[in-house]
Amino acid sequence: MDFEHSARTKAYLEQIQAFLDAHILPSEEIYTKQIDSAPSRWTVPRVMEELKVMARAQGLWNLFLPASEYGPGLSNLEYAPLCELMGRSPIAPEVFNCSFPDTGNMEVLVRYGTAEQKAQWLTPLLDGTIRSAFAMTEPDVASSDATNIRSSIVREGDAYCVNGRKWWTSGIGDPRCKVIIFMGKSDPRNPDRHKQQSMILIPRDSRGISLVRMLNVFGYDDAPHGHGELLFEQVRVPAANLLLGEGRGFEIAQGRLGPGRIHHCMRQIGVAERALELMCRRARGRVAFDRPLSENDITQERIAQARIEIDRARLLVLHAAWMMDTSGNKAARQAIAAIKVAIPEMTLRVLDWAIQLFGAAGVSQAFPLAYLSATARTMRILDGPDEVHRRQIAQLELRKYQ
Repeated sequence: MDFEHSARTKAYLEQIQAFLDAHILPSEEIYTKQIDSAPSRWTVPRVMEELKVMARAQGLWNLFLPASEYGPGLSNLEYAPLCELMGRSPIAPEVFNCSFPDTGNMEVLVRYGTAEQKAQWLTPLLDGTIRSAFAMTEPDVASSDATNIRSSIVREGDAYCVNGRKWWTSGIGDPRCKVIIFMGKSDPRNPDRHKQQSMILIPRDSRGISLVRMLNVFGYDDAPHGHGELLFEQVRVPAANLLLGEGRGFEIAQGRLGPGRIHHCMRQIGVAERALELMCRRARGRVAFDRPLSENDITQERIAQARIEIDRARLLVLHAAWMMDTSGNKAARQAIAAIKVAIPEMTLRVLDWAIQLFGAAGVSQAFPLAYLSATARTMRILDGPDEVHRRQIAQLELRKYQ
């Protein structure tokens, strides 16, 4: 396997790095101030739309779609370092129209959507004029096992009636959110538990959808994106809104989660790199007990270990991306599960060392470390908790010895 960057990747890396340095990193504070000063926190900051126009004009747009007519057609291996760079800033992925859950939802529409569904929802998502949400997790069941889902999708003539309670529906707070991909049971009596579920496209403004509450992540509301708890009561949508067909929901979910998981891991390496950079700059510039912190043995040890762990984690991600490109997502599922466990754990360790070096400043809003730590910790649960991925890794490993 060859992890040398392609010519296209090298060119994009230069462009994205320059854009980050010149526009995105200086805009992070502006972004936060515009949210804080708006009449409602669920308002899109003006600076975000300005950055998106600039990025699209430079061709830095929809880079995430592999082998697709809708983007530049980068492979997962080519996209990995670009996604890592985007991960250095919490606002960068959206600037390039490469943020979740839109990326996963767009991939679902590209793979499984009808021509009509693509025209109605995929085109504006690709244009970045609307955003979307994904409603799968439920508060009343262990949703790490997707077969537990209780929400219902029932055919009634030329429509489906949807009922259920969902939470951690990311993106629902954004006023630009116009469509929800909803997973529920359409055939609960099917003896095959993995063919009981379906997915359907629900317009955000459909009658019967109510927002119960917005949910915080370690005290952060992630406005204007947000994560919401929703109640669906007798929501009727056209039968044409069903994705792929009845009983295909689990199949779609598996197809969606592979790329989504590796994208999260790619971005988390970028988070770890930024934490290490902040750590090094702080160590060089901070003096305690008459010498720079960089001269302390424990500081040097942690910086060295961070460098080792980040580089090791990156190789795991590149290997998973290579397997997805060469063997397919299903064949790469053990490698994907492995990085989903390893990368958030690594990122949390590096962030913790950085926070410790910064002292009280590290847990404040003066630096991004506390927020990045909260998101990295959430990654150990998002798209399946560590325990589920470890279980899958072990089962796949044991199969080799049957």
